[in-house]
Amino acid sequence: MPDNINLDLNELFVHIPEALVAIAPDYTVLAATNNYLSLVLRSREALIGKNLLEAFPDSPNNADSKNRSLLRQSIDKTFQEKKVIYFDVLRYDIARPQAEGGGFETRYWEASHTPVLNQDGEVKYIIRRTTNVTERELAKLAHQETENKFKFMTDTVPQLIHTADTHGNVTYVNQRWLDYTGLSEADLLGSGWRNTFHPDDLIAVEKKMHGALPANQEFQSEVRIRNKAGYYRWHVVKSLPLVNLQGNVHMRVGSNTDIHDTKLMVQELLASNEQMAALSDQVQLAFQKAETERTTLERLIMQAPAFFCILKSPAHRYEMVNPQYQKLFPNRDLLHKTVAEALPEVVEQGFLQILDKVYQTGQDYVAQKVPIKIGRNNAHELEQIYINFTYQAIYNENEEITGILVFGYEVTQEVLFRQKLQELGYPLNEINLSHNA
Repeated sequence: MPDNINLDLNELFVHIPEALVAIAPDYTVLAATNNYLSLVLRSREALIGKNLLEAFPDSPNNADSKNRSLLRQSIDKTFQEKKVIYFDVLRYDIARPQAEGGGFETRYWEASHTPVLNQDGEVKYIIRRTTNVTERELAKLAHQETENKFKFMTDTVPQLIHTADTHGNVTYVNQRWLDYTGLSEADLLGSGWRNTFHPDDLIAVEKKMHGALPANQEFQSEVRIRNKAGYYRWHVVKSLPLVNLQGNVHMRVGSNTDIHDTKLMVQELLASNEQMAALSDQVQLAFQKAETERTTLERLIMQAPAFFCILKSPAHRYEMVNPQYQKLFPNRDLLHKTVAEALPEVVEQGFLQILDKVYQTGQDYVAQKVPIKIGRNNAHELEQIYINFTYQAIYNENEEITGILVFGYEVTQEVLFRQKLQELGYPLNEINLSHNA
């Protein structure tokens, strides 16, 4: 074959608009397309005739960088099997030229090896075809990170959270669902959640679903849900559509909030004194009003029907405060301040020591009807209220405590009402709420 034809073929290979490189059995680079050189940040002089393994060393600053071993294994496998091999996505770090700042750039690739055989059926060299899929893989990792954050936040919130498709089939449940029911995720997904609802309440819920789902509307209902001990507890079930930027609904988000104690209190008050009916209605209305609608995870937290905040670091610095929490201190700037800086009157009542203990031990702290003196307008004009609250440690991926979740709600009216009932002569054992149902 004339030399000018060889030159033409070589020029043709060089300009093929794909990332191709020809490799000899000893890993020597025989040829490479311009597209390949551009992709791997190398000049033709720096790569042709060089050992491919040495041309792309491992990143010395990252233990996950395994360029040399991955490349050697993939090339050797092709020479051994003598057939075209397609490889899964792999990480392959590229050293940037000093003129571009040096260092290593993490990339992800899809690759295939095509062996070129001689007349004896032996592999003379292989052609490696690579595709840079870094952008796609980083998007996958970002999506996974978002899902992990969503799961963490929904597992932290003390409600039963789920997502469902537009037909009402559940696609996700948080850890609270599993802990409460004692069932597996597989038991609850799809239509499995129906097995946990009281049969007498399920009919009403499905009727509301059939009306709300086709029209992509919100709905709310009160139902009894069976716990892992076999008892039914009352919950407010709320479901709302999640609308994307195009205005389409592709999923629904729902929450189940335990109102069992409140429900029993209302029922007992109605049964004991007809005159208490108005007050019972107010209690129920106040609860329903506190249940704000949530269309995203942010709405779920920031508009929760209870006070909620996140404290970070051993200094207990406010990182997140929802409106219900801010209402306790309407004229205070809380964000980015420590509890000691923002609420000196609370510190004086011993709550800082409790926060310290939760942060140090990781043990939850749960309190019921605790009296606390707060200054709604300032730290000097104090009023006493009663609250139910939980301090719960927040962990990072290394199981290290990084902060504390504070969740609770004010029960001043309930406590004062109980006190009033006592003054009217009602025995304590007749107005206590049942916790065993």
